[in-house]
Parts: sequence; structure tokens; C-alpha cells
Amino acid sequence: MKTIGLLGGMSWESSVEYERMINQGIRAQLGGGASADLIVRSYNFADIEALQQRGAWDEVGAMLAKDARLLVAAGAELMVLCTNTMHIVADRIEAAIEVPFLHLGDTTAAAVQKAKLRTVGLLGTRYTMEKDFYRGRLESHGLAVVVPNEPDRTMIHDVIYGELVRGVVTDESKAAYVAAIDRLVARGAEGIIAGCTEIELLVTPSDLAVPYFPTTRLHADAAVAAALQREVRLTP
Repeated sequence: MKTIGLLGGMSWESSVEYERMINQGIRAQLGGGASADLIVRSYNFADIEALQQRGAWDEVGAMLAKDARLLVAAGAELMVLCTNTMHIVADRIEAAIEVPFLHLGDTTAAAVQKAKLRTVGLLGTRYTMEKDFYRGRLESHGLAVVVPNEPDRTMIHDVIYGELVRGVVTDESKAAYVAAIDRLVARGAEGIIAGCTEIELLVTPSDLAVPYFPTTRLHADAAVAAALQREVRLTP
């Protein structure tokens, strides 16, 4: 089994889900008391959020690239970045290390293609919905991506930063998200990507009438498969 390096803590509410899912996936594959071999770098999200708001992406990229190298030096043989938004600097991280980097956009696109869908709605932070780093990665796999219009984009972003990263989950916000999703479906979305790991704390597959792609789960399953060098086996 390969040792997985996790760049997490952005926020820790979602990163602990990565650890839980990866460990459960390893146990499901190997049985008994088996668990994942992990090396974790977890950040103070308040510092990360401040850098995001300043648009200091070069600074963030340099920091994550440096820490990825430290994880590799500590023994990581595979790298996972436990956040959609910070994939804006994925190229910096990937270029800094000589071990495989599992890009979240690639694992998500593979799941959408496996479902034989082409047009998907993307929810996430404002950065993920409005910038090209994530949408472009999905589109490079031949997918068509639609994002919410305003004021839905602002609502989705504000709920993530004002509630979900703080562990706050409310029925009101869930209803607002589901209504925004319905509007994406009306615009042609055949499925919905939860393009922020914290969204999976709020919206579940049973809340939707179309296929749902929870990126944390998909990424964790891919990490398990890569660590064991096996075909991806998606879990419920």
C-alpha cells in the first residue's frame, strides 16, 4: 500500500471526511483492522481564507508546493489536495513533486463520463464557479459545464464561508441550494457536481432528482484505488 500525502485543513470539516472515507475504503478493500497510511498537513483555514480574499494565489501556491515537497520527503508516495477551490494552484503543486498528484477535476470528470452524461451543473465557491481552473479541467474531458446565475452564486458562496466551513448546517440553506440546483437543471444540467467538499455536508443524493457527483467521495475512492494500485471502486 502506498503512503498518501494529504494537504488539508481547508476547511478541517471537509478534510476529516477525506480521512474517514479513505480509511473506510482501505478497510473495505483489505478487511480486518486495515487502515490507510497517511501523512497529513492541515492548515489554519483563517489564514487560507485571508489569502483567498486578497487574491494572493502565488503565495498560496508557493506554500502548498513547499509543503507537498515536505510530505514527499516524509514518505508520501501519492498526493491529494483536499479542497476543490485550492486546485487553482494544482499546477504549482504537481510541478513541485515527483509523485503522482490526483487532480480532483479528473476524478470527477471520470465519474460523470462513467454515468454517460455530458452537461453538468457546478456548485462551489465563487472562485470555483467563476474562474476557469476547474471548469476548464472538466471541459478538457469533453464535458459542458453550467454554473448558477446571480444571485445564486453569491448565496452558494456565502453559505460555504459563513456556515459550512464553521460546521453549521441548516434546513434553510439546504432548501436554497436545492432551489438553485433546480434552476441549473432547468437550464440543461443532467447532473450536479458538488464542487466544494463542504457542500456534501449539506446536500445529499437523496435531495436531488438528477445524478449527484460528491467530489470528496469520488476523490477519496480514487485515492484508495491509487494507494492499492487497483481499479476505482465507488462506494455509496
